[in-house]
Amino acid sequence: MNSAVPSAPTFAPAAGWKQAGVALIVIELVLLALYFDTARAMVEIWWRSGTFNHAFLVPPISLWLIWEKRHVLGQVPPRPTPWLLLPLALIAFGWLLGELVAVNVLTQFALVAMMVLAVPLVIGLPAARIIAFPLAFLFFAVPFGEFVMPTMMAWTAKFTVIGLRASGIPVYQEGLHFVIPSGRWSVVEACSGVRYLIASIVVGTLYAYLNYRSLKRRLIFIGVAIVIPLVANWLRAYMIVMLGHLSGNTLAVGIDHLIYGWVFFGLVMLIMFAIGLRWREHDIVASGESVTATTLPMPPAPPRAALAAALLAVAIGFAPRAALRLMDEGAQLPPPRLSGETLAQGGWQPVSEPLVDWQPAYANPTTTLQAVFAKDGRRVGVFIAWYQQQNYERKLITSTNLVVRSEDKAWAQVGRGQREALLGAERVSVRSATLRSLDALLAADPPRLTVWHWYWIDGHVVINDMLGKLRLAWAKLSGRGDASAAVFVYAFEPGSEATLADFLAATGGALDVLLERAARHR
Repeated sequence: MNSAVPSAPTFAPAAGWKQAGVALIVIELVLLALYFDTARAMVEIWWRSGTFNHAFLVPPISLWLIWEKRHVLGQVPPRPTPWLLLPLALIAFGWLLGELVAVNVLTQFALVAMMVLAVPLVIGLPAARIIAFPLAFLFFAVPFGEFVMPTMMAWTAKFTVIGLRASGIPVYQEGLHFVIPSGRWSVVEACSGVRYLIASIVVGTLYAYLNYRSLKRRLIFIGVAIVIPLVANWLRAYMIVMLGHLSGNTLAVGIDHLIYGWVFFGLVMLIMFAIGLRWREHDIVASGESVTATTLPMPPAPPRAALAAALLAVAIGFAPRAALRLMDEGAQLPPPRLSGETLAQGGWQPVSEPLVDWQPAYANPTTTLQAVFAKDGRRVGVFIAWYQQQNYERKLITSTNLVVRSEDKAWAQVGRGQREALLGAERVSVRSATLRSLDALLAADPPRLTVWHWYWIDGHVVINDMLGKLRLAWAKLSGRGDASAAVFVYAFEPGSEATLADFLAATGGALDVLLERAARHR
């Protein structure tokens, strides 16, 4: 009697997958080659920023999740979706806009979006729907989210002060800085909780996908993964200050307070995942986990359709690179000369004595102007940061350009807002900031500086960062270049707002002339 061991069932993918797979690999590699600088910038941020170290794991996880779906995916005949070439072209144009105004997050999102969109373009929407989550998970590779840092820092400071006062500890607060009987504390970027929040969202989203099948449960868990790190970070900040206070500032006052924070955050996440296991649905088969020929009666695509779609996508991807080369302004322009004497109007005269040992933290301007003007015993400081031929190392609008940095040892920003001002004959909106000297934090009458500031872009006063980026992009597309400036005027309280208003009413027209001449400088 012969005995035979049954062989394992073989997997035979639907017709057309070989050609589609080759076409997809080709288009992804070409896109990476075309936009290599964008991809490299993304990886560099992963490497140098602890907030985004997790992004190194995102592509391997996405590929693993797709591999897990290979048998289900192989049952669906690949069929290119040509109409997706239109959104692909729009995304490529979005990359061009981002490159023109040096916005990393826009160019990086555009690159990932093009690579993701290439998948349904080549294999079709029915097949791509099966791997929709692994494809969407790739967007976590984009370093994004630090824009919420100022808000989260303010929330952390507020909660910490509330907790300290509830514990019976007297607190004096000025913005992100506060003083308790045992010492001075401040909330800086590392204390904002952005790292915890981003890490929690990434891990929580993956956890929800692997453990739940219903959309409702997945969304609820992701919501919990957003709320928990916020509250956990507030508690962490409060406990660190309490540890320092109760230990006479021998515990949790150096790098160890960050270590304590990560240990606490890790425990909170473990508890959250353990609770989440109670409602896991791993035994439930998700809709779309199995696909049969009877449910997808579509004929296979022509053999060369996938390759044709890939070639068209490559042509679209190449277009913005070619357009960018055509718009290259060529040789480096010399910086313009900004003369403060132009602003000597309406009785305001330049003086040589500095007003204050402060200037805004704007990095790598092409040139600057700093001057002081006096009239009737009042003094106003002026600072202009001029930018032209901007790139990723030298740009006007970026989250790292600040009125004052949180780690500044001399000044702290304790107020911000918006004001109406008469700039020559034109009424405009400007940003306002109130700075306070840290050297006199507990003084009865500490020095306070009022700062009004705005962007000057293509002849317009702008105070919104997004609108400013759009104006810069339009100016470059229109051939007028990207010459622009950040303008600051400042004076000491009291009476600072009236002084600044009078100065701008008298000198606003001359200021506009000064900037227009600089923009026309060649």
